[in-house]
Amino acid sequence: MKHEKQIGRQRLRRRRRVRNRLHVSLTRPRLSVFRSHKHIYAQVIDDAAGRTLVAASTKDKQLRDQVRYGGNKAAASVVGQAIAQRALEAGIKQVAFDRREYRYHGRLAALADAARDAGLDLGPKKVLPEKPPQPEAAEPKKKKKKPEGKKPKQPEAE
Repeated sequence: MKHEKQIGRQRLRRRRRVRNRLHVSLTRPRLSVFRSHKHIYAQVIDDAAGRTLVAASTKDKQLRDQVRYGGNKAAASVVGQAIAQRALEAGIKQVAFDRREYRYHGRLAALADAARDAGLDLGPKKVLPEKPPQPEAAEPKKKKKKPEGKKPKQPEAE
């Protein structure tokens, strides 16, 4: 139980941190993402007016034919393309990506990349710094052969 509370606190801290960063850049509408085990939902929200401008999810009738299962990266990329297409039709070109308490990984990264590829400006893609090259490991030492000891005496034939 203690571990579950700690995980919940981490999620809450992460959610607050992400939202505080987004409040700084309120010039753009917000692309909010929610994911469940079976589906993924995305909507573009205008916080100043307090209304949803565009929405897409794996439950949409138009997207159900393209998506076999809504809880994987392929479904997330389809939703990302759909939300970008709908946003561009509505005249929205730039949005701020609100990932909530979710890490930028897996389905969320697939949705964001698909939206970027479809023409929606989410800001620059986050690239992790490359790890410095590790020095090559020294060749392992060869095992020493055990010296052959005295051979057992064989009984002499008489």
